[in-house]
Amino acid sequence: MFQRGEFEISFCSQYGYLDLVQEIADRVSRMVGLDEEACYRVGLSIRESVTNAIQHGNKLDDRKKVGIRFEITPDRLIVCVQDQGQGFDESMVPNPLDAENLLKPGGRGVFYVRSFMDNVCYRTLPEGGMEIRMEKILNCKNEGEDNED
Repeated sequence: MFQRGEFEISFCSQYGYLDLVQEIADRVSRMVGLDEEACYRVGLSIRESVTNAIQHGNKLDDRKKVGIRFEITPDRLIVCVQDQGQGFDESMVPNPLDAENLLKPGGRGVFYVRSFMDNVCYRTLPEGGMEIRMEKILNCKNEGEDNED
């Protein structure tokens, strides 16, 4: 299993990059040893975050960039997605589970990310734009530990 590393990619705000982002997310998830279900959840979280960065952050302006940074440590996968938009107040995103929102299409991406990742935080960047930082804790066993059945 891959233990440590960091890399970044950036691209213009176009939906055409989503399949590439998904492929990278899937490969990184497998590389750090996540099972199929966890790979799916991490991939969906990254894809939703990038979609939000393109659509809501950068307002589909292909002159603006979306950046993704992957950081792998021995016990976690950290993914940061950045846009060059105006930012938002996450507390203003409606809860998709509220009765009045059940049939509305919006607000699900933030909900999925919060549900599927172990730690999530949003911050406005000093140079402008927004960043979401997502962490997935890896189930690493220390050498010499026995598996409990």
